[in-house]
Amino acid sequence: MSPTHQGPDLYSRAEEAAEAIRRATGDPAPRIAVVLGSGLNGLVERFADRRVVPYSQIPHFPTPTVAGHAGNVVIGSVDGAEAILLQGRFHYYEGHDLRTVTFPVRVLQRLGVQTLILTAATGGVRPELRPGNLVCLSDHLNLIGTNPLRGPNDPRFGERFPDMTEVYSKKLRNSAKEEARRLGVQLVSAVYACLPGPSYETPAEIRMLRALGADVVGMSTAPEAIVARQAGMDVLGLALVTNAAAGVLPSPIRHEDVLEAGARSAPMLGKLIRRVILRVAGVAPGNVGFSGEFPTYRPD
Repeated sequence: MSPTHQGPDLYSRAEEAAEAIRRATGDPAPRIAVVLGSGLNGLVERFADRRVVPYSQIPHFPTPTVAGHAGNVVIGSVDGAEAILLQGRFHYYEGHDLRTVTFPVRVLQRLGVQTLILTAATGGVRPELRPGNLVCLSDHLNLIGTNPLRGPNDPRFGERFPDMTEVYSKKLRNSAKEEARRLGVQLVSAVYACLPGPSYETPAEIRMLRALGADVVGMSTAPEAIVARQAGMDVLGLALVTNAAAGVLPSPIRHEDVLEAGARSAPMLGKLIRRVILRVAGVAPGNVGFSGEFPTYRPD
């Protein structure tokens, strides 16, 4: 049984977890949160004044089982703008149901988060995408086969039938593109296909995804985005292309390569996330008396 199905109802569990984070950090929670995907744990080092709460100390949180997911809630700041970082996420392919997968988003809602930045490692479905490319999600295809809102609805979380016309905020996407241009980085708009995993896709499945309009593929993000939109959060999806999808190139796909590619590209993604956080917080990135360069990334 998943940890989030034990004990009281989902709303009460989310509030218990949120209260544990409040007690551990001692401060009101920031209104901006970032979920870090595979290979992106190094981004935590860019944040100052870090307060770390291991998932193991938060009621009803499972333990991540995937390499590259450290399992911590981190509250820190960049140039005075605070954010919550979720250092690791839970996946449907680990055996969790989608209520467990999206439980951290419910907790963020109880903490008062209004802007959620989701990051992910993805495979490039579009032939011209290569490892190291940064993409901004414009939409997604939820191909997991179920929906995180399925089942009884608690109106305290949001409405029963939330609109998904604009899952990924157009305003945030425009901000991210503007900041990417200032950094001299190409940020490609992309439709994300979410499959259940854990096996990587076959070449035939990649051809199917391409026909459906997908540009990148992964095994996360879409369920979290759906729940965040029900909660009324503004969502931004930023992804690294860490490998060409099956059949695009002749070489096989290995998770170790995904982590390595994420580590190489993390510094630039970190710069972009920093600038987006500052914009959301109302601090102009060029007016903070800081060059914007992060220390050289060194893999853990």
